[in-house]
Amino acid sequence: MLIGVVGLGLIGGSLAKAIKYNTENTVLGYDIDLNVLLKAKLLGAVDGELTEEKIPECDMIITGLYPQSTKDFITANAAKFKKGAIVVDTCGVKGYVCEDMWETAKENGFVFIGAHPMAGLHYSGFEHSQVTLFNNASMVLVPSKDVNINDLEKVKKLFLSIGFTDIQLTTPEKHDKLIAFTSQLAHVVSNAYVKSPTAKEHKGFSAGSYKDLTRVAKLNETMWTELFLENDEYLIREIDGIIENLQQYSAALKARDEKTLRQLLKDGRECKERIDGEYND
Repeated sequence: MLIGVVGLGLIGGSLAKAIKYNTENTVLGYDIDLNVLLKAKLLGAVDGELTEEKIPECDMIITGLYPQSTKDFITANAAKFKKGAIVVDTCGVKGYVCEDMWETAKENGFVFIGAHPMAGLHYSGFEHSQVTLFNNASMVLVPSKDVNINDLEKVKKLFLSIGFTDIQLTTPEKHDKLIAFTSQLAHVVSNAYVKSPTAKEHKGFSAGSYKDLTRVAKLNETMWTELFLENDEYLIREIDGIIENLQQYSAALKARDEKTLRQLLKDGRECKERIDGEYND
């Protein structure tokens, strides 16, 4: 296949590298920063530039852009895509993207399948992209209800060939609800946690727990602001929920209520064990 990758940042650049390294497909790349495109060509991450003239030749186009930029690019080029071509996004929210893009695809004769790779780093940009970024990772696919099974299988086969070992199929609503908890809330909590004045004094007093909890505090604020606002309903629900839970611990400490505090900690431990399949009732 001739595959176009639009946006050669961490995800787009890693996808281009992984496809080039693991498959026989030809990869054309585009990035708003010409220096990034030149570097990608120099390193063999892409075979050439995805120009406007080349768009109609692509069998598949994968976007590695922010949600609004994804919609803008697909809408602007909808009439240029080859009839029957498959267009895949990699955005961290799906409700904001999929419904509109399914309609655009139907009107213009191409196929749109939402995708969200469950892999990443707390760094951004092509310089941090890795051919192995998706090894043993999960890929969430969000196809339309009337998707052609052959098109879906083609996308699944490509992603399995570049390192993904688990493919999940879901709806935009379920994706956004779960991602608000598994990803977005984690970034909010981590980002808020390091704002404690005590964080400035942690050297020599921190180990794995501090590192685990603060890793994603170092985020791309422009991208995450957009993602949070486009999934605000589910994320607000998760933030309010964790605040309510934390207030229970605070109240038990203020009251020096040993019994309640122990029960709260026990409940949390058992909840984690159930999630991990380690708990026997």
